[in-house]
Amino acid sequence: MDKVLIETTHHHTFESLRQEEDGCEFWSARRLSKTLEYYEYRNFLPVIEKAKVACKNSGHRIVDHFVDVHEMVDIGSGAGRQISDLRLTRYACYLIVQNGDPAKPVIANGQTYFAIQTRRQELADNRAFQQLKEDEKRVFLRNELCEHNKLLVETAQQAGVETPLDFAVFQNHGYKGLYGGLDAKSIHQRKGLKKSQKILDHMGSTELAANLFRATQAEEKLRRDNTKGKSKANQTHFEVGSKVRQTIKELGGTMPEDLPAAEKGTQQLEREINRKSLE
Repeated sequence: MDKVLIETTHHHTFESLRQEEDGCEFWSARRLSKTLEYYEYRNFLPVIEKAKVACKNSGHRIVDHFVDVHEMVDIGSGAGRQISDLRLTRYACYLIVQNGDPAKPVIANGQTYFAIQTRRQELADNRAFQQLKEDEKRVFLRNELCEHNKLLVETAQQAGVETPLDFAVFQNHGYKGLYGGLDAKSIHQRKGLKKSQKILDHMGSTELAANLFRATQAEEKLRRDNTKGKSKANQTHFEVGSKVRQTIKELGGTMPEDLPAAEKGTQQLEREINRKSLE
């Protein structure tokens, strides 16, 4: 089937199944199963389970995307029967289609549809990001790094990095890899920052992007390798930081320790941007 036809057909079909309650969109797993040609719901359940595993492995909470519900259906003569169902987010639907049977034309076409939609969103996000001013890029990347650091903390804890001191050591291993042996304190000194200033808040967009890549890749590798033990977790973080540094070097970029510190912190910039948006 032509990609344009696939996109048009599946957009109409997929969106027609969308429901809304209290301002939140969702899809019924039972209705979706019929659309994907799983006429026996029990045969659809293994696909859902695979999608849940993929959701968890991607760092998302299953309960945020697959919500158990029970509904009454009419079985005739005024009688009803309670059946179980799932309310799915758009992301859950995407995972289900990706884990469905590709031998089914509707699944294969659905996978193509979601690939087109995902790539379109990536391009749109990239264009939007490129249009941001440097201050706006810094605020955006700093917030992204904050969120991904939360995931990194959770994954590191599962590996055995438990106390605040453990995590400080763990973070320093990542910094040492990326900054050629410098830990957080040394980076702070090299950048000439005041004691009250945090290094992440005074990074430019290029340096923040490098640290965001370090954090996301370290979290993913710890999870993928099922790393156990503080020492192994620390070594993994150092190796990931070193790989990012090597990539910067190969591309002819400036080493992160040599990038200048930004005068204004991202918290101050965010307040200024929010104030301007209200004017």
